[in-house]
Amino acid sequence: MSRVMKGVKVLEVAQFTYVPAAGAVLADWGADVIKIEHPVRGDTQRGFVNLGGMQVNPKRSPFVEHPNRGKRSVGVDVSKPEGVKIIYELAKSADVFLTNYLPNQRQKLKIDLEHIRAANPNIIYARGSAYGDKGPERDVGGFDSTAFWNRSGIAHALSPPELGGPLGQSIPAFGDSIGGMFIAGGISAALFHREKTGEAMEIDVSLLSTAWWAAGTSIDMALDSGRVGSASMPSSGSAPGNPFLGNFTTADGGTINLCTLTPGPHIRSLFEHLGAPQYADDPRFSTAKSLMENWQAASSIIVELFAQQPFHYWREHLKSFTGQWAPVQSLLDMGQDEQALANDMLFEVEAGDGGEPIKLVRNPVQFNHEPVANTRAPEASEHTEIVLMEMGLAWEEIEALKELGAIA
Repeated sequence: MSRVMKGVKVLEVAQFTYVPAAGAVLADWGADVIKIEHPVRGDTQRGFVNLGGMQVNPKRSPFVEHPNRGKRSVGVDVSKPEGVKIIYELAKSADVFLTNYLPNQRQKLKIDLEHIRAANPNIIYARGSAYGDKGPERDVGGFDSTAFWNRSGIAHALSPPELGGPLGQSIPAFGDSIGGMFIAGGISAALFHREKTGEAMEIDVSLLSTAWWAAGTSIDMALDSGRVGSASMPSSGSAPGNPFLGNFTTADGGTINLCTLTPGPHIRSLFEHLGAPQYADDPRFSTAKSLMENWQAASSIIVELFAQQPFHYWREHLKSFTGQWAPVQSLLDMGQDEQALANDMLFEVEAGDGGEPIKLVRNPVQFNHEPVANTRAPEASEHTEIVLMEMGLAWEEIEALKELGAIA
């Protein structure tokens, strides 16, 4: 595969998924990512043994593999002066310093911009936070369920009023993974800028800004109009005004989504695929104008036709429909989606428990049509001695640091 970040060294002092996910993307692209972990506990996320109500094997944990594949782990206690000195030494040869520690923690530990730049004036300093590095809440921590999902307005926008409350975030690390990709993109731009101008940049990405960008069109519309749209309860039928736009229930309870925004050119194709070509010649539906005017009657017919066959039938039969549509699939279904697999959206790494390889989702950027090839996430502190010897420390010095508890 094309390793576009080969030769770039990233020093990551971060935990959980947000920000480490950026390191994972850069590792996918070929960067040497040195993950600093506590020499005893490791990344706090290594202790998570429950994912969505399911028990997780720590040796093949998605919580660890997804944001940490391809990295090297070095166990350093950054609360000890000897540990911070190691961070400075590693920073000297690094291109990027990557962190999600809060401002007061960074200052207390002396890993803020001032101290890291004293070790390496040319390092790119990338921060990820819940709410941004400016303003009265810059020292407030958060997770994607707080900053990305709830505070951003996304949970409110996706929750029908009839529910009586907002939907909970059912996908762990949803905003974390998106935000990590944004940080990786920002780092790429900063590396390019430094190559062109010699200037090393600071980078800030928050979970709140990630959500606002993801929902940007709706937020812009709301601010311009002073109104917000509301989500509707699930039902089989079309959106008002366009019968080719909506969710339709199949005979076995599955759902097919039609999203044909300009139905005119696709009227005949849809009714033929639904087994009722006569409706394409019906004056009520034969033109885009008449179809829009009679959308309720068309919607009722389409609902009835979809209900005559099971989900799998429509999943295959509609492949030649000329308009836009999608099967409503589960996350598990995606593991068998031929289009996703054809585009290398999954890759495998060896499992720490010695069992079957672990399937991981690749980052969304693909170079030269090539799949991702990467290694598993490291065990906590797995590469401490190797990295420190590369840095020039003698074995006796490493042993002395271990005795002090500064490293693993």
